[in-house]
Amino acid sequence: MSYVFSPPATVSLPVVGTTDRFPVHRIYCVGRNYAEHAQEMGYSGREAPFFFMKPADAVLPVENGEPVTMPYPSLTSNLHHEVELVVAISVGGSNIPAAEAHKHIYGYAVGLDMTRRDLQHQMKKEGRPWCIGKGFDHSAPTGPILPVSQASDISNAAITLSVNGQQRQTSTISQLIWNLGEVIEHLSAAWTLQPGDLIFSGTPSGVSAVVSGDTMVGSVEGVGSITVNLV
Repeated sequence: MSYVFSPPATVSLPVVGTTDRFPVHRIYCVGRNYAEHAQEMGYSGREAPFFFMKPADAVLPVENGEPVTMPYPSLTSNLHHEVELVVAISVGGSNIPAAEAHKHIYGYAVGLDMTRRDLQHQMKKEGRPWCIGKGFDHSAPTGPILPVSQASDISNAAITLSVNGQQRQTSTISQLIWNLGEVIEHLSAAWTLQPGDLIFSGTPSGVSAVVSGDTMVGSVEGVGSITVNLV
């Protein structure tokens, strides 16, 4: 087969304890999936889950234990951090029952859903899609994937983010409005999940702005931590 130009390299993430790489297919993100974060964004209640997407090449891979550098994006003066537990899918499917969702999960990672908040708010105000606020280059720093076989029970794991050593976000995975099984059930009713899909499961309260020179450290207990230097 002849292409008109060379296809781009496959975006991938390291897998803890191996030299294998996890190829990324799509990135799905769950909006407002912690009650306190929903409240700080002006919403309340257990609304039906909703999703947005980032392109696969928005992933900024964080290699095992190594800090990564993220360039401050264009067109914004209000860049926000959102730390999230990331679920990596290895078995696809549609209409997956919540009780069967665990059979489709390969592993977990720590990710940051970086957000151009000013652009997102402007698009919301105008009733337009807010992809420009979420799906920009390098907007999904993501750490190594820990296979489920190596992971302990993360249902009550702590999730935190600090900036320059000062804690800004803290909660536990148990505070998810829609748990991981429910998220996969709802998501797979709208899209057929594929091997290589990543699901960013939502962020706790405490999201706020970062500037060039800041260092963000995001962690999920039992999964790992990532360090992202903003330049």
